[in-house]
Amino acid sequence: MKLSQDFYIRDDVIEIARELLGKVLCTRIDASLTKVVITETEAYAGVTDKASHAFGGRRTKRTEPMFSTGGVAYVYLCYGIHHLFNVVTSVSGTPHAVLIRAGQPRIGEKIMIARRQRPEVDARLLGGPGSLAKAMGITTGLTGVSLQGRQVWIEDCGIELDAAAITAGPRIGVDYAQEDADCPYRFVATLDDRFS
Repeated sequence: MKLSQDFYIRDDVIEIARELLGKVLCTRIDASLTKVVITETEAYAGVTDKASHAFGGRRTKRTEPMFSTGGVAYVYLCYGIHHLFNVVTSVSGTPHAVLIRAGQPRIGEKIMIARRQRPEVDARLLGGPGSLAKAMGITTGLTGVSLQGRQVWIEDCGIELDAAAITAGPRIGVDYAQEDADCPYRFVATLDDRFS
């Protein structure tokens, strides 16, 4: 079942980042369907979070989707190479977002392998946010697109995770964020074989 708009417009981006673990990110790009179980996320808490693109109320053409009502995609280019997919949360004007960092393939493995030009499904196929976006056909052309549409969406497939399967820690690559670099806003789930 596709996650409703209400899931995204809640205020607590950290809780949403944790709850996205075990949900299924789906894309239909050029008529090719891919689905991935989300295993790693990072929360970015808007204007007060020094690691956020919207820290201090920074508002640019690139970050404008972050200021939308929750439930849209925010996709940006990292180092001019990697497309990174984020889920915008909270109400309009509050630029909270969750970066989807990693996952396990569920549907469309052959499509993902071809997009990544890899020989097989392995830990590297979806093992980072740039790899995941490439495997799923996600580019900046999807930034601002509704997660209620037919190109990109997230489903709840009933995967229940025990608390012991989830770890929290600091985000990756945000050393510039001073004290906010140490915030435990990164969540990782260990899935057992029945979910892969």
